[in-house]
Amino acid sequence: MDTINEKKSKESKESLLDHYCTPAEAMELFKKGGLFAVLDVREQEEFSRGHLLLSSSAPYSRLEFIVPVLVPSKTVPMVIFDSGEKDDPRAEKAIRLLGKMGYTQVKILKGGLAAWQNADYVVVEGSSCMAKGYAEILEQEKDVPGYTPAEIDEQVAQGRDVAFVDIRVPEEFTSMSLPEGINAPGCESAYRLHDIAPNPDTLVVLNCAARTRSILFTQMLIDFGAPNPIASLKGGTMNWRKSGFELEHGIRKRIAPPSAEALCLAKERAGKMADAFGIEFIDADTFRKWQEEAEDNPLYIFDVRQPEEYEAGHLEGSRSAPGGQLTQRSDEYASVRKARFVLIDDTEVRAIITAYWLKQIDIPNVYVLKGGLGGSGLGREGLVSGPEPKPIPTPAFINSITPENLSEMLSGMPPPLVMNVGYSDKHRQGHIPGSAWVPRGWLELAYKANPDAGVVVLTADCEAHAKLAAADAQEIWNKAEVFFLEGGTNAWKNAHLPMEKDMPVSFTAEDDIWYLIYMEPDAPLSAMEGFFDWKHELGDQIISDGTFNFRLPKAKK
Repeated sequence: MDTINEKKSKESKESLLDHYCTPAEAMELFKKGGLFAVLDVREQEEFSRGHLLLSSSAPYSRLEFIVPVLVPSKTVPMVIFDSGEKDDPRAEKAIRLLGKMGYTQVKILKGGLAAWQNADYVVVEGSSCMAKGYAEILEQEKDVPGYTPAEIDEQVAQGRDVAFVDIRVPEEFTSMSLPEGINAPGCESAYRLHDIAPNPDTLVVLNCAARTRSILFTQMLIDFGAPNPIASLKGGTMNWRKSGFELEHGIRKRIAPPSAEALCLAKERAGKMADAFGIEFIDADTFRKWQEEAEDNPLYIFDVRQPEEYEAGHLEGSRSAPGGQLTQRSDEYASVRKARFVLIDDTEVRAIITAYWLKQIDIPNVYVLKGGLGGSGLGREGLVSGPEPKPIPTPAFINSITPENLSEMLSGMPPPLVMNVGYSDKHRQGHIPGSAWVPRGWLELAYKANPDAGVVVLTADCEAHAKLAAADAQEIWNKAEVFFLEGGTNAWKNAHLPMEKDMPVSFTAEDDIWYLIYMEPDAPLSAMEGFFDWKHELGDQIISDGTFNFRLPKAKK
């Protein structure tokens, strides 16, 4: 006979019969090019091993935190998928959850990723594939200047004046950087170019971790009208190390705000770029109107300044998205690519540069707020300070337990089933003794191993995540007492209770986190070579997919 949970699963599948689309139907939607979102509800590392080109990573484990940011309108058509394997419950759980969250047009890709592959549609590996693939095509088509580490070293040895500009985010720069490198993330390289290299004969060499950002921003500075010779460092810090040159570690070397002269030149060049590349602007009245229409016509409002500038004061409702990061990782900021994008900064410079790039990676409806925070008039209505607000899910009521009470319960017989649904690397670093690790999306596997558990306790890196998992667990272990740990695992640690390390018990593979090779100072050289090979193939893959249109930069005559 079927168990209660198996009967509920069958009933649930039957109720979802009208909420599936075939790979062919999904492809038809994508090629029409209207408003839609594509979400991969598997874990991050699964996503990086292979996904639909237009999809964003939105693991079921953290769906309530991610989707309101990725898909701001609840009426946008959405296609979600999991692995498609017979025992994978995540897409079906996700569609029910999205329905509770108010999303009204959600379809499950029938057969998941497996069916998409079987239909001979393109599957891409890695993350930020659109920008990375585009950079490969751009380099070939525009013959973007670049030097190998050995070529740069030779020029320096011959006495050439060279400025090394590292366009990665500060955290990456601090992890590993070129000697004498200056950190000017993304758009900041144009904003401060005159201060970095006031002599027009100075060779400005841009580097990132590998190649994408340096290729993109080398071409940008050329189109920006930089008077200096500009080139990328081929292969970035990865290739620098691979070529036998030393890197620095732990360096914090961010440059000061632009001088008055640098700012004046940047504004002048940005204005010419906007005219040449057809950048569009909106005024405050249009901006307010679009905010009112946002439920039916989704709107993303991105503040493209640096995070510390955003935190000092920003428009309410805007999100922090530094221009270089938004350019490279657009799929992590916005899933509805044909929605309206409004870019905001204080001088228009960085917003114009970001718009220039987003249009090229097939985000067509991009607009700059005319006058920025200072000149649009919106800033006079009052700015808010502090970090970007995050969605705060409100799960169903679940009983809580304190660390002290859980500690007492663990000494009894039989002990409770304690599960950590937080990040696997944090679990390895320290967890409640005897607790198992499992992503929230795979609680069913834990149930199969422990169907008769009388007491179930969920913990995580943060309490809200534990609450959400506990609500799921209450439905699965419907005869057990289910609790979430107040304050999560950090509260247990802060109570000076014993901790255990490594991964003695897990119910699934540790594939919840993507480990980026270019972020690892000690990555093996063989892995670096594989990374470069993968990037070279991306451009051809993206073109063959047929759902994405690159627009190479072309100034008006």
